[in-house]
Amino acid sequence: MADRKPIESWLTDMDGVLIHEGVPIPGAEAFLKRLRESGRPFLVLTNNSIYTARDLHARLRRMGLDVPVENIWTSALATAQFLNDQRPAGSAYVIGEAGLTTALHDIGYILTDHEPDFVILGETRTYSFEALTKAVRLINNGARFIATNPDNVGPSVEGDLPATGSVAALITAATGKKPYFVGKPNPLMMRAGLNAIGAHSETSAMIGDRMDTDVLAGLEAGMRTFLVLSGVTRPDDVDRYPFRPSQVVDSIADLVDLV
Repeated sequence: MADRKPIESWLTDMDGVLIHEGVPIPGAEAFLKRLRESGRPFLVLTNNSIYTARDLHARLRRMGLDVPVENIWTSALATAQFLNDQRPAGSAYVIGEAGLTTALHDIGYILTDHEPDFVILGETRTYSFEALTKAVRLINNGARFIATNPDNVGPSVEGDLPATGSVAALITAATGKKPYFVGKPNPLMMRAGLNAIGAHSETSAMIGDRMDTDVLAGLEAGMRTFLVLSGVTRPDDVDRYPFRPSQVVDSIADLVDLV
């Protein structure tokens, strides 16, 4: 790490790093305040595609965390940018919520179930058999399969919920077609985020609570990586992976002085 250039930009996951079950993690407010005061480029990332950046800004603000809309980067936004680069002004059949549909509308995509270019799967709390059946038939008829992220489960107060990765596996079993996952750990999401704030991987850091998504994505994008133990990954889990973060800390509070 001594040979690395100073950190000029920061990317951080949201759940498990800044908040946990709707409550700010101690140190999160101080870290974000230091980032804003420093003027350094930063992004708060989430694989969750349910909410728009404006929704998340409001939710975080109610918790006492001030994150400007332009500093929030979701898998829905990354998916929309990917599609705009790959096939501008295309069409898609979408299973998801406002975060995803709004991002696609904003790039000029037509949302349709009539011969769409893509079937795009994101999170929703209302997966329906009818919608999944339609997705399977469209993919079998030639639509390309995209998913916002590979997360198999998502958190809730009551316990884990099936998420995009689990539902994508169902569609894959029915069609024989695997989706292209845009969100973490795909470094595409990280690189697109870095480009959005004019940052470079060699002078950027990624903070996350998961080895298999946050740390892996940061590593593959060429960034320095910090694993916090305030979320999913436990200390004993780290050595089970064939890669390591640049540094392991207890929580975001331990990183305030690095900004």
